[in-house]
Amino acid sequence: MAKKVLFYLNQFFGGIGGEDKADFEPEFRAELVGPAEAIAKNFGDDLEAVGVIICGDNFFGQKEDEARAFIAQVIDEQQPDIFVAGPAFNAGRYGFACAGACQVANEAGVTCVSGMYEENPGLEHCQSFAWVAQTANAAAQMRKALPLMANLVKKLAAGEEVTPDDDKYFAQGRRECILVEERGSVRAVNMLLARLNDEEFTTELPMPSFDVVEPAAPILDLSKATIALATSGGIVPNGNPDRLQSASAQQWNKYDISSYDQLKGDFYTVHGGFDPVYCNETADRVLPLDALRDMEKAGKIGKVYDFFYATTGTGTAVANARKFGEEIGKELKEAGVDGVLLTST
Repeated sequence: MAKKVLFYLNQFFGGIGGEDKADFEPEFRAELVGPAEAIAKNFGDDLEAVGVIICGDNFFGQKEDEARAFIAQVIDEQQPDIFVAGPAFNAGRYGFACAGACQVANEAGVTCVSGMYEENPGLEHCQSFAWVAQTANAAAQMRKALPLMANLVKKLAAGEEVTPDDDKYFAQGRRECILVEERGSVRAVNMLLARLNDEEFTTELPMPSFDVVEPAAPILDLSKATIALATSGGIVPNGNPDRLQSASAQQWNKYDISSYDQLKGDFYTVHGGFDPVYCNETADRVLPLDALRDMEKAGKIGKVYDFFYATTGTGTAVANARKFGEEIGKELKEAGVDGVLLTST
């Protein structure tokens, strides 16, 4: 008997629409669409695609209990053997939704497969129990991601052994006992000799890397402090004169606001990861210059710094974000700024 495969997609890849449809309520369709259809084309007679769940990213994030209940109901009705969510690449909300959907399937005893970029925040929420294929950060590499996911589905369905190195998925953090030809002491000495001789070797126990940031000292008197504004919300002057990217930012920009009491009317957002309507009506909703000016006039803070700093958060690599932070921080410190109000979306 063929094993059943159930898919999960967001509103965009499900063919419903973009941000304007991010509140789309979950529904089940027997007819496959988008990546689900492409992955299923790699199946043989031993796999049967039973349908796809489509759910808006905002709906899952804002009404998670309802979304999870719907997914659980469909799983109970369809009785899949394998649940496939995504790929989500580096889309944060989609990644969280895929992770949550996989968690529901895992709790029902269903094998889970997904696909994400290594910096997707959803990865850590499902990596320990789902088989998450290693994808690029953007959907432009869809053609490379789908075969990896299809390979995992087929191998897992057939009960074949998979490994992170050979099958390109993120290690799940399990330690397993295996039989090898050389005992541990011999392998350890061989690795040490290779290291001393500048030869290549692969450690059997890679160590985690933790990013620890020491908190700055508190501002003792805000009434004398200079406060700057910064945002990853993509706020720019009308027309986007410096061509800030709407996603996967490669730059940060700064703009003079010394003569502004508010941003409304002269600034908007180019951010491609949220509905911009309310921000574009009043950009202060994302970067609250108006509120900070009120605090400045009331003497609650000493001064609003003459420039604000902006980049776009969605899809932006952690390495780039760290670089932006170091560059902006250095400039603010040299300017004598005491604190920064950093807003996101």
